[in-house]
Amino acid sequence: MNRRRVPVLACSVVGAAVVALDGTVLTVAQPALQRDLHADVGQVQWTSTGYLVAVASLLVFAGRLGDRHGHLRVFAVGALGFAAASAGIALAPGIGAVIALRVLQGVCGALLQPATLGMLRTAFPPDRLATPIAVRTAVIGLAAAAGPLVGGALVSAYGWRSVFLLSVPPTLAIGLLALTTRESRPWETGASDRPVPSRPVPGRSAAGRTIPDRPVPGRSAAGRTTPDRAVPGRTAPGPDVSDQTVPGRTASGRTVPDRPVPGRTDPPPRTTPALTALDPLGALLLAITLGLLVHGLVEAARPGGARTGAFACVGVVVAGIVLAWHERRAARPLLPPELLRSGPVVAGIAVLLAASAALFGSLFVATYFLQDVQRLDPLACALRFLPLALLMVLGAPLCPPLQRRFGPRCTATAGAVLLALGVLLFSRLDTTAGALPVGVCSGLLGAGFVTLMVTATSVVVHRAPEAHAGVAGGLQQTAMNVGPVLGVATATLLLALVPDGGFVPARGAALPALAAIAALALPAALALPGGARRRTRPEPAPPRPGREPCVRS
Repeated sequence: MNRRRVPVLACSVVGAAVVALDGTVLTVAQPALQRDLHADVGQVQWTSTGYLVAVASLLVFAGRLGDRHGHLRVFAVGALGFAAASAGIALAPGIGAVIALRVLQGVCGALLQPATLGMLRTAFPPDRLATPIAVRTAVIGLAAAAGPLVGGALVSAYGWRSVFLLSVPPTLAIGLLALTTRESRPWETGASDRPVPSRPVPGRSAAGRTIPDRPVPGRSAAGRTTPDRAVPGRTAPGPDVSDQTVPGRTASGRTVPDRPVPGRTDPPPRTTPALTALDPLGALLLAITLGLLVHGLVEAARPGGARTGAFACVGVVVAGIVLAWHERRAARPLLPPELLRSGPVVAGIAVLLAASAALFGSLFVATYFLQDVQRLDPLACALRFLPLALLMVLGAPLCPPLQRRFGPRCTATAGAVLLALGVLLFSRLDTTAGALPVGVCSGLLGAGFVTLMVTATSVVVHRAPEAHAGVAGGLQQTAMNVGPVLGVATATLLLALVPDGGFVPARGAALPALAAIAALALPAALALPGGARRRTRPEPAPPRPGREPCVRS
């Protein structure tokens, strides 16, 4: 691996793992936080809601900032801000300060998350993206699985403030590392892995011998300038300005290419502002739309919050229409049309949205089923979900070979079938379900979700234009943040509509509905690219200039 890619991969993996770990350990720390700060349930809920609204509303705009100013630079700002906000929460005197700092932490997390994918897109060639994305996914699964255990141990030993101090050292380290790492240019990607062929220089043969130049009109062989041919109607004395040559342009006005330099890869022409300029109004409208969506889903899931959720959903529709109207008429839209017209990118985002909604909604119902119905303690409940975490960690490295062998379409389709089957089997469990059936269901969830996540993320990052890698990463992270909120809100609403079933899966309607959401990933997976990569013989190199091709008899 190129030495420049090692710090980039380290920043991407550690940054994504810290965000995943922070979200899981907070759930364990919330009861202790409520008791220590004398807060009510609604205030504690806003420690999560404020973070989610800030993250979801700014992810795409943060990706555009990375496309314009460099993903490592934006990542460094987000990581250092995340560390500062975490330290501030650990020292917060009251619940109001905790909520405000959690919102600030969400803003910094929005800067950090899209850059973890954007920097991979610019540092790795497209044909090598699957492996670093698989490593990133495996570490995310490990962090999510270890979060409740680590959080419970820290809260029991040192209190809830230690949970927020946990993320300060790694984010501070990777923020400083990102500041000292040089940003990879698009034209330098993979330059050290492949030799740059030298280009022929006029006046020199391929072997390095000097050859005579082609005679130029108006110049003798010795290099002396000869008088031009007389032109009727033109006076000989006095230079004519129109005859003066301009570098890179012939006398007739035609542009000619500059002389190439051997062994040097010239940078591409300066990027036009249309690719990198910001769209502040579009960013504001998108932030309002996504913020209202997340807030509406969270409020709809709370008791008595259906009316607030309905008003928020109406606001989402209105803001979405205004956003679409603006983006169609903007000269430099926040959501590039070539990205939204890409079928594989849209299909990959749809897969991630459906899969994350089905998984996290199912885990929400299953957790209450195991703890409230079967009366298991948190540690025993976490052990029942151990197959999910193990298969996510062990299955991620297997996904790139499967994609190369069978193609993204077949790989993602198999993952969607496993995920839908796991949710469907979960919906058939009753009060007598033991550790084995629960473990089998959680294993199917883990295998299906990791396959979908690695495959869909690889397609989104690979198929997106490199100039819009940050926006593509922001859309991917938006799907991964909105999906869980959608799944939990759906489960909560259905549990309230069918109160007789309680949290027993076989008696309620929540898990069958989540299985239907998981099944929606199937048509999206079928829209992914289907071709597997095949090794082909390289074409023969063209003959060098100045030499006749050698033909063997």
